[in-house]
Amino acid sequence: MITHALLILQNELDEHLKVYDQGPGTDRVVIGNMAEGVKSGAATGTIDAEKLVFTVVNIREEKALKNLPNYVRNDITMKASYENPPVFLNFLLLLTATHGSYINATLYLSRAIRFFQYKNVFTQDTVAPDSLHIIKDSMKAMDQLESFKLIMDLYSPSLEEVNHLWGTLGGKQYPFVLYMMRMLDLKFKGAATETGLITEVVSDFYHKKTGNGHG
Repeated sequence: MITHALLILQNELDEHLKVYDQGPGTDRVVIGNMAEGVKSGAATGTIDAEKLVFTVVNIREEKALKNLPNYVRNDITMKASYENPPVFLNFLLLLTATHGSYINATLYLSRAIRFFQYKNVFTQDTVAPDSLHIIKDSMKAMDQLESFKLIMDLYSPSLEEVNHLWGTLGGKQYPFVLYMMRMLDLKFKGAATETGLITEVVSDFYHKKTGNGHG
């Protein structure tokens, strides 16, 4: 499901960038780990140059929604299904421009920022159909999102956080921007346990006679 969320963002941003660039080729936006390095000259990295690259750099649980009920009531069947609530996650996404030209890097980065300013909420009703049905590599049908709401918020790190981030990723800094993607709810599509609802409580108290030998 995390992969599908990233693929949705990749496809939506890539389609937007085609407005500026009608030239041959696709995949102006890719998903990869910037820590693996960029292919450049004699460098042996795995990330292609001339791309915008999405990298997940941190995952946080949304604790405000952690204490949800573990049952769903169905008033038609008069039953309740019991299951653990979804895990709501926030992802810190690094969007890096790996273009050889610094001008092109900042140009594509600014186009991406303007896109997420224009459209920062993605649901199954607002994304392109192609985004909903992307299956890559070992993905299965249950790895795809059905009902979702992805919210992209711009994240402004301090200089100390920037130094720590790029130091962790290998030290070479590229033009970049950080986004907090929230809130992806992860939930396994398993069979839930059902039980009948309590519809009436009957109280029937009585005093038990005790024999004390007196008539």
